Amino acid sequence: MKQTLVLLVVGLTPSLLGEHTPNLTKLAERGGQRPLATVVPAVTCSVQATLMTGELPSVHGAVANGWYFRDVSEVSLWKQSERLLAGEMIWDAGKKLSPDFTCAKMFWWYNMYSTADWTATPRPMYPADGRKIPDHYTKPGSLRDELNARLGTFPLFNYWGPTASLRSTEWIVGATEHVTETRRPTLTLVYIPHLDYDIQRFGPDLSHPRVRQALRDVDAAIAPLIESAEREGREVIVVSEYGITPVTEAVHINRALREAGLIAWRDEMGREVIDHGESRAFAVPDHQIAHIYVRDPADVAAVANLIANLDGVEIVVGEEGKRAMGLDHPRSGELVAIARADLWFSYYYWLDDAKAPDYAATVDIHRKPGYDPVELFVDPDLKMPKLQIGWKIGKRKLGFRGLLDVTSANRTDLVKGSHGRITDRAEDGPLVISTRPDLLPEGAVAATGFKQLVLDHIFK
Repeated sequence: MKQTLVLLVVGLTPSLLGEHTPNLTKLAERGGQRPLATVVPAVTCSVQATLMTGELPSVHGAVANGWYFRDVSEVSLWKQSERLLAGEMIWDAGKKLSPDFTCAKMFWWYNMYSTADWTATPRPMYPADGRKIPDHYTKPGSLRDELNARLGTFPLFNYWGPTASLRSTEWIVGATEHVTETRRPTLTLVYIPHLDYDIQRFGPDLSHPRVRQALRDVDAAIAPLIESAEREGREVIVVSEYGITPVTEAVHINRALREAGLIAWRDEMGREVIDHGESRAFAVPDHQIAHIYVRDPADVAAVANLIANLDGVEIVVGEEGKRAMGLDHPRSGELVAIARADLWFSYYYWLDDAKAPDYAATVDIHRKPGYDPVELFVDPDLKMPKLQIGWKIGKRKLGFRGLLDVTSANRTDLVKGSHGRITDRAEDGPLVISTRPDLLPEGAVAATGFKQLVLDHIFK
């Protein structure tokens, strides 16, 4: 067996490789590079599940970063249990080929209750007083204490939100170094999130200084992992999940459904909270894709027509279209919509900002019934934002309850990059780089073929 390191560098595309990514560029030149033919939706949970299992969402079940759980009438995103996935995991396939095969799964998604040997993933603590305390979950549990002793507490607030930064990526790299040094896994899977932040904030525009800096930063951050792998004779594979393309605004798909009288809501202390169980139809938006759940089959055709006629919607598909996309799974909506290339879908369902739910202007990825990239920005309308944020955090530390409402509930125009649909140009889409060019196909690497490609690096 040949030890192999897989770096999942989110948002990396052929068009972004070059002078600002010297280490990655050299790796591609010494080895080989191919486009990745990704899946729909081209979002984190769906793509990673396919890379791990070799299956489409129709089989593994990760139809987006979250979905409507019909049995409890609730929308939930970013669930972490590996038991939500069907299909054989790559490390289980490896163990069948050799009983000595081991795997470290560092911050890839669906990383709790995994059958991999060693895992680490973000997992904050939520005390009963309403606080959110940075932490991470590991297998075995003792690994958490080792990583905290070596690196300090996992920087959760640098992993997502307005303060998302290189710090979280550097922590993940340090954690991976520790695990590879002390455990020597056969396969190491590492999630590198940094590029995702500024390319969503500013778009994939190489003329933007923040984008150029993000590329330099991520390239430098992963250099020690590449260097140690090459020094110790391990193979290296770099893969990305999707390409982020320029966008200008959002399509408010749920507002259209509400205006048509299809969405139900409850008034909670003057704020409107969507009631999915009582709604006739609603969307769960995720970047440039939206699952539309329709309670009564008799309403499906009318809802499809309504959505298809929304400005900014590229396509709406039903059962036949979902099969063609590999999305015909019970967790999918009765309909699936894809946005035009320059737009994305918001989850917003309220019509009056004064009645927006209390979580709308906070970073709350688990309560919001859809993905919200506006969480990456401090509300530009806040006066003296640093002072306000410091005051709100200070009150919390003193034990006072209060919202950390420092993002925006209406500034969808802030977002400049999105993903989810297949990019129009291969150079703007995801890629695969390998130190074994002889194992790469002539054309694109199919996302469903990535699992076998990794096994070939280890066993051939």
